[in-house]
Amino acid sequence: MLRDLGKIKTREARIILGAAVIDDVMGLLILAVVSGAIHAASSGEGMSLLSFAIITAKAVAFLVGAILIGHFVMPHFFKGAGRFKTSGMFLALSIAFCFVLAWLAALVELAPIVGAFAAGLVLDEVHFKPFERTGETSLEELLRPLSTVLVPIFFVLMGLRVDLRVFGRSDIIGFAIVLTLFAIIGKQVCSLAVAERGLNRLAVGLGMIPRGEVGLIFAGIGTSLTLPNVQGVPVPVIGSATFAAIVVMVVVTTLVTPPVLNWSLSRKQPIPASHKKKKQ
Repeated sequence: MLRDLGKIKTREARIILGAAVIDDVMGLLILAVVSGAIHAASSGEGMSLLSFAIITAKAVAFLVGAILIGHFVMPHFFKGAGRFKTSGMFLALSIAFCFVLAWLAALVELAPIVGAFAAGLVLDEVHFKPFERTGETSLEELLRPLSTVLVPIFFVLMGLRVDLRVFGRSDIIGFAIVLTLFAIIGKQVCSLAVAERGLNRLAVGLGMIPRGEVGLIFAGIGTSLTLPNVQGVPVPVIGSATFAAIVVMVVVTTLVTPPVLNWSLSRKQPIPASHKKKKQ
């Protein structure tokens, strides 16, 4: 959205993107802990504070380790691979790197998305340099045809999981509305922490509203995790009704953000008094 609006290089955009990365990292850590607790409970094992601490430490260590190793190792690896002068090498290596980290995350009993997210943080534009002479474009451009096919399929699959019958229940509609309102209002409260003068706080808060595919991935993982009920029958942690409410929240926050963010960024910001004095 920020790129389409031509605001990707603004100070507000950097704050939004940085906060989004931190938000996703915190969400991944919480996902790792909750998933570990659910797996332990479903197998009949108890979860102590020590177990929570171990899972959290393992998730943090994996993220930090993958980022550090990738930051120091991958540039040399891509530099060597760039000597082959083969078209498509950069894209193939990048996707393979993502899959390897996702597999390693699953190997240490973390969600594969943790590894994929770490790969995304490591794959920087600087790795593209050795492949420039082969006519390769940026990784984002190389992935565009792939994402054009796979992204719609992902959203369709998430939509197919929604049980439309739950929307006939007023309590689910109410829950979806409340969830959406909290998703919107909560970001505006957080934007009050922007202390730098001259920045558009409203734009920062509005830019953080959309939950997007990460929220859907978390919800999808929740539908695959089960816990035994009173009768001992495994039931999903996130049921069909809750999942439907989350999908509504994701759709609404995604659709409402572009127009209101464009309006906010287009507003003329008042000039701080200190700047007026300096100008005089």
